[in-house]
Amino acid sequence: MTEKTHFKKAFKSPYLSSADIVEGVNLTIAYVKLEADKTKKTKDLFNTAYFVEREIRTGEPLKPMVSNVTNSKMLKKLTGSPFIDDWLNVPVYIYVDNNVKFGRDITEGLRISASRSTKKELLPNTKAWENAKAALKRDGNLDKVLQRMIISPENQELLINECNSEMA
Repeated sequence: MTEKTHFKKAFKSPYLSSADIVEGVNLTIAYVKLEADKTKKTKDLFNTAYFVEREIRTGEPLKPMVSNVTNSKMLKKLTGSPFIDDWLNVPVYIYVDNNVKFGRDITEGLRISASRSTKKELLPNTKAWENAKAALKRDGNLDKVLQRMIISPENQELLINECNSEMA
């Protein structure tokens, strides 16, 4: 099958859009921050999600995603927190909803739901835990580990503390 080009690609948005999502995709939100509109079309501030993954497809950089009210409410539900500062390393499934109401129009838009991931959870006292510690010491971050595994904020803190005490 040949790759088709979505008409929205011509508008070159700095944000992830329905033009970028061919089919639903599992991603990991690294963090969310409140920041000014990068399009410079408004002076609005957006909850902007940045991802652990660097590419949406091979050779195609993954852009940050504006989290509108609906998606922000879903992140609150998934994390149990209304604070964007707590929305760290959240595994999500991002898909295109063709029935999004925007003013009087029905259009397509991105939606977030719980991850449909087959990633396993990283737990202490396992071989994967030791491998994750080695990756953290080697890379200085957990980016590659989080691409393959889910880790709770508590276990991530424990892992980092263990590495720090071993390197001291």
